[in-house]
Amino acid sequence: MTGWTPDSIPDLTGKTAIVTGANSGIGRPTALELARHGARVIVAARSPEKGEATVEDILRAVPGGEVEYGRLDLADLASVRRFAEGVDRLDLLVNNAGIGMIARQETKDGFEMQFGTNHLGHFALTGLLLPLLLAAPAARVVNVSSDAHAMGRIDFDNLGLERGYSRFGAYGRSKLANLLFTLELQRRAERAGTGLISVATHPGTTATNIVKLGPLQPLMGVFFKSAAAGAASSLYAATSPDVRGGEFIGPKLNRLTPSERARSEADARRLWDVSTELTGVRFDEIAYS
Repeated sequence: MTGWTPDSIPDLTGKTAIVTGANSGIGRPTALELARHGARVIVAARSPEKGEATVEDILRAVPGGEVEYGRLDLADLASVRRFAEGVDRLDLLVNNAGIGMIARQETKDGFEMQFGTNHLGHFALTGLLLPLLLAAPAARVVNVSSDAHAMGRIDFDNLGLERGYSRFGAYGRSKLANLLFTLELQRRAERAGTGLISVATHPGTTATNIVKLGPLQPLMGVFFKSAAAGAASSLYAATSPDVRGGEFIGPKLNRLTPSERARSEADARRLWDVSTELTGVRFDEIAYS
């Protein structure tokens, strides 16, 4: 898609958007541009200090904007529930937050950290907010995935990755889960006759804190694209009238083809069922009968 820029975003006045991980990385410019175009934006972040500072920065750039902070820790399902309970309306949900390539850790609920944060936390959040999304006209869910999903594999008998853990393998698995979830959510939304659109994005290699390079971290800005440039795919997916449900939008705003594993409907249904069991969150409004 040539010629599209954030200036192409239509007027979003009257719409409410949530951007997870909006205090840093591509989430920050995503939230900024949505606010700049009239949306009420909820900056969802784990740290109150960083989240509230982000709100202040956006309001300085967008005087009179409607921006607020909501505390959200995707590695804690109780926090996800508390956050969702505080939302009163919703049109755009950008599931942007993520962690990657870390040593094996567990979430507060005992899930492998990358899978628990990048997938299960967002799965639960989306399900809890689903009634609000379905009540809005032309609502969208944007899940930030990655081309790294192609190296991911989901072993349903080893979801905790107690055996054979690798930083990159776990990250790829979480990004594969993002795509499986995106496509299954779209199938269920269509089957239920809703207007909800579910889309995935790949921002490209971007200078964010998701990759830790130690003393070489400053070099990211030299070799990788800026966070603002990386946010383009999310903004396009969230706002362009040309976007269709189930698409995978790339860094050049082109349509990417998910890997064969990501297109497996059997794996998507199994992941959905497992995620429902692990999180306790059901999507009753679009459940298969």
